[in-house]
Parts: sequence; structure tokens; C-alpha cells
Amino acid sequence: MSNQETMVPMKLGINGLGRISKLSIWHHVERRYFSELVVNIGREVGTRLEDIAHFVEKDSTYGTLHTFLHGCRAGRVIEQLNEKEGSMVINGVKTTFLRKARNPSAIGWRDHGVEIVVDATGAFVDPTVPPDDSRGSCRGHLVAGAKKVIVSAPFKIKDKSREMPADAVTTVMGINDTDYDPKKHLIVSNASCTTTCLSYMVKPLLDYFGARRILSASMTTVHAATSSQQVLDRAPKSNATDLRKNRSVFNNIILTSTGAAKALGLVIPEMKRIGFIAESVRVPVTTGSLIILVMMIQDESMRNPINRQKINNIYKEAVMHYPEGYLVYSEEQNVSSDIVGLPRAAAVIEGHENHTRTSAVRIDMQRVLSACEYLSSLGSGNPSVNLDISQIEKTAGGQLSASQQEKILEVPVTQAVIYGWYDNELGSYTNMLGDRTVSIAGLL
Repeated sequence: MSNQETMVPMKLGINGLGRISKLSIWHHVERRYFSELVVNIGREVGTRLEDIAHFVEKDSTYGTLHTFLHGCRAGRVIEQLNEKEGSMVINGVKTTFLRKARNPSAIGWRDHGVEIVVDATGAFVDPTVPPDDSRGSCRGHLVAGAKKVIVSAPFKIKDKSREMPADAVTTVMGINDTDYDPKKHLIVSNASCTTTCLSYMVKPLLDYFGARRILSASMTTVHAATSSQQVLDRAPKSNATDLRKNRSVFNNIILTSTGAAKALGLVIPEMKRIGFIAESVRVPVTTGSLIILVMMIQDESMRNPINRQKINNIYKEAVMHYPEGYLVYSEEQNVSSDIVGLPRAAAVIEGHENHTRTSAVRIDMQRVLSACEYLSSLGSGNPSVNLDISQIEKTAGGQLSASQQEKILEVPVTQAVIYGWYDNELGSYTNMLGDRTVSIAGLL
């Protein structure tokens, strides 16, 4: 996690009290940058304020808050509970819990002096929805008094005919956080845990080889369970199309979908030109996930191809160019629990398991040249389609086979498989969300 900051006289609003919301409280009471937290739950919790304190204090994955903050000998850090005010002091940070409004426009951030809000409900991810929508909108926070809204999930525009608003932007810290313009952007998506890890796996390779040499890419995330899944099998809701989400999370490997590839294009625009497939598999662990990235890279030579050492060296070098801790290179034989809670690590590259294979892709030049001649006739001599064999050889980095009467081009292509771990809850995503929050607050 980040080093402790000097506390500033600014209040942070957090909407929701799910996994990311709760762990954001942990992050910010440790960091102590904001002088006060205001958390909107939007409903009553338990029978008294102590029940909220109990929920915040204890976690089945990460243990108790005081142990997380101060070690095994620490005592309770939640004190001064005020039932009437709905407030408590957590590790010296006053935290007030609001339990009335669920619609962001009715929360009343202005009344509580809150200027920056993290919406971690996962419910308000469409930046095109107007602030007065009866079902709620992330823009409602702006009406309620916030100056900036950070959404802890990827944007998802329901109406596909609408474009991304000019005042909304998706960023990942250390990758494209400079795309945020404080004079222009009001709503910022912090992408997702998977997109965050994926961007740190892709960007070093993209920077080294260039987009032109990356022919295609695919990824599978072996992802921890989330609260959207069921503890035990239950009947699906009306009109449900994904029946697997209603199966027990305890004892199943469950295929599901991920929007990581689409979100990656918002964070790294060059990836929009590269064919990309993203898949997700849910497994029964509480946190600690893995991305298996496969990239097809146009190589330069069959004699000296890209190998595992080359790939690993790219990541070793890249570690030094990103904010400290965001990208980690490891040659240890890790398992998922080794990554849990690891501070700020967007991706932990498992160098021990990365591997490559290079082979020659054989291209029938008769077909290519016929296609070029056809395109040239359509383009009236346009140089972009008026190609000859020597040009194609030079561009592809391959060599025509004389034994095949100069009709076959062999292009060396390396398939690289890279493994990247990430703590999809506190260690990676929530801590980087905290960094993003503080960076935006510092520009208010």
C-alpha cells in the first residue's frame, strides 16, 4: 500500500458497502490522506451502529482491521461510536454512515461537505444516464454536490447508439492516468481488476515490439469468486440468460464472460487494432486471480527467435519504468494465496512459467499477389495496395522459398504465453483505486 500521506482537510464520499467499498475504508483509514470519510449505505444495517462496526472490522479473507493495520498485537481501532450521528472513529479517521438514500441524486453530499465520491455499488456504470433518472445514475452524485465521481467498475453504456460522453474517461493508474483532464472530466472509471492487471501485462510488450508486430492476442482469467455468484444452487431470475451464475460457488469451476478486452481498448487505444479475445473462468477461492495472456508476435528470424528469456527481460526492465510496486516480476513458484494483500501490485509476472514457441507461417504468395493486383486495379495505382514480392518480403521479415519457385513466403511468428497474478480485491484493485482517488483529489 502507499506510504502514509499527510492528512488534508477534505472529505471522501464512498457510495455502497460491498467488498470494494469496505476495503476502500480499510485503505483510506490506513493512508490517512482524507480527514473524514462519509459512507452512504442507503439502508439500515443490523439493529445498531455496532453492527456496521462489526462488519467493517472483520473480514473472512483479510482478517481483522486492527491486525491489518498494526500487526498481531494490536487492539481494536474502532471507537467513539455515535448512534445518533451514525459516526465512529476508525484508526483516527472520523467515518459517518448514511442510511437513507439509495438514489445518488438524493444522498446530499453537499450537506456533508463531500466534493469527491467513489461509487463502488456497481449499479451506476452508465455515464449517459441523466442524473434525474428514477433508477439512479452516477451523474446523480454531481447533482448532490460532488465535483468528481470515480466509478469502481468499467463503464457500460446500455444504449449502444450512444457514445461515451466527453466528460467521462477510463483510466488505470500508471498506464493512462494522464488522460484525465481535471478541467474536462467529471466522471472517471477505474476500469476493473482484470483490466488493470491485463494492461500491465500488455503495455510492456506493446512498447517493446510495437503494435504492428503483434498479430493477435487472447487472455483467460482464472478468477476468484465474487458476490454476484450464488452460495448454493438456486433458480434463475426471470429472463436470466446465464444459468451458470446461479450454480454453487463452493464446488464448481464456472465459465463466464469478461469485458476486459473492450475496456483495455479504452486504456490502451493501440489494442483496438489488434484482434483480441478475452475469457473468464470462476474458481472457488475468495480472492487471488490469474491471467494467462497469449500473444502472437511477428518475429524477425527463425535463427534467433524471441524466447522466454527475452520476454522475461522485457518485464524486468519495465518494472523500473512504472510507479513503484505496480508491476512486479517474480521467478518464485507462486500460488494464488501468495498474492493476496500484496500492496499495489497490479500484476505479478510469473517469470518461472512464461514460455514461447516460434514457427514459420507459410503464406501462398500466388494468392497474395493476385489479391494485390486486384486491389491495385481498384485503387488506380494507389501505393498502399501496389505491392511486389520484395516489398512484402521486407515488410513481413520473411523469405521466399526458391524451392517453391518463389511462391511461398515463410514468416516467423512467436507465440508467447505470459502468466500474471493479481489480488482482485484489496491488494491490487482497491489499493490502486485509492491511488487514483488521491491523485484526483490532489487536482481539485
